[in-house]
Amino acid sequence: MGLERLNHNFITGNIESLVGWARSNSVWPATFGLACCAIEMMAAGAADFDISRFGMEVFRASPRQADLMIVAGRVSQKMAPVLRQVYDQMMEPKWVISMGVCASTGGMFNNYAIVQGVDQVVPVDVYAPGCPPGPETLLHAILTLHSKIKTGEMAKRRGDKGKGAGLHLSNSLPGHPNEALDVKLGVPR
Repeated sequence: MGLERLNHNFITGNIESLVGWARSNSVWPATFGLACCAIEMMAAGAADFDISRFGMEVFRASPRQADLMIVAGRVSQKMAPVLRQVYDQMMEPKWVISMGVCASTGGMFNNYAIVQGVDQVVPVDVYAPGCPPGPETLLHAILTLHSKIKTGEMAKRRGDKGKGAGLHLSNSLPGHPNEALDVKLGVPR
């Protein structure tokens, strides 16, 4: 008997694809706007770019209601523990977009007061380059994140185990193979 003889419509698929589709279409962002990139992030929610097309029109004020953190702007050493606390309060699964060159690498602020990359504090999933990146770049980063969530790449991502991605490295010091190399916030590179 072929499929053309069936009287009812049905949908087939695996549960992982369904969960990936549901997760990618229900991402709720928590804003962490720290500098000029935050203005571009706000513009992405305005009528010209309309982030609500992706079901993300309401930026959550509470980290307990959000699963995407958009870090927009430079992160100071004083703000890094707050950023990590907000990240820890977010529900699992959670994702991070680093928006702008200052959030991604410290930008032009190569000094002791600015964290040289937000990936030293929280694990980053997608980087949005630019100074400042426009709303189109943020939308591209969001779509990239959506595709990673749908394909299941995010399930195989980093193992942060309660630590910042760059806080503890498993590399050994040259000449000392048994000593672990610790990189701490506030220590210049």
